Amino acid sequence: MVVHRHRRGPLLTTAAGVAVAALAATGCGAETKAEASVQADGTAAVRGAADVLAREGSARARTAMEMATGGTRVTIRGEGGVDFRKQTVQLLVMLPADVTGKPGHRPITELLTPGALYMKNRGAGVPDDKWVRVDTTTLADGNLVTGGATDPLAAAELLRAADQVTYVGETDLSGTRVRHYRGVTDIGRAARSASPHVRGALEAAAKGFSKDAVPFDAYLDEEGRLRKVRHRFSYVNDGLNSGTIDVSSTTLLYGFGTPVTVVLPDSADIYAGKIAE
Repeated sequence: MVVHRHRRGPLLTTAAGVAVAALAATGCGAETKAEASVQADGTAAVRGAADVLAREGSARARTAMEMATGGTRVTIRGEGGVDFRKQTVQLLVMLPADVTGKPGHRPITELLTPGALYMKNRGAGVPDDKWVRVDTTTLADGNLVTGGATDPLAAAELLRAADQVTYVGETDLSGTRVRHYRGVTDIGRAARSASPHVRGALEAAAKGFSKDAVPFDAYLDEEGRLRKVRHRFSYVNDGLNSGTIDVSSTTLLYGFGTPVTVVLPDSADIYAGKIAE
């Protein structure tokens, strides 16, 4: 596992036999060529996934961020919508019950815009009716992990630097046939080729992580739309409970074309006081 380092954010990835092989070679030549073509085109398809989403306009999204450290594993889930053209996201992020079994934190409303993350019900001394604004270009991880959900826009943009892409095969995803690709992306190279709205955050992440390599699994439908992507991050937590934290961040996209409206809070509703650690 590649280990990355950054500071803590506010919230915190048998052989079949000769006879069968000979039979396959005589009867499945066309299929083998087709799969070879899919394999060759896989890198271009994965790297271009963000552009396809921009043409789609919008989609519904579900996120899951699983964190594991020291034998403890927790999953933070989110649900909302993404406007790929206006480059805005709205998510309701649900924190799990804590390790004592007590109810988890109230759901956090997150609004993401180019360079900024807004959170309501943040806790940590912030009044319930107030929002917290975070400049994502100042976060050491560029908000790939901090907010409890990787920005779906950034998740797609990370794939622009996809490399070592292999075609795993076709599978069914909620009734849709998708092509499964596996590979490794590079945060620094993705930042250089990313769209302007996420470039600053990815540049921050490229500086904050000790290594940029991020393994991924991407699932694209027949139209080239990204239906699911999973990135696997690993970093060293420099806080009180220091140690390596493995993070698996998954984004599911569906309901393409569904209108998504993101209304940013007024400046008077943004909390300017101290946030407890």
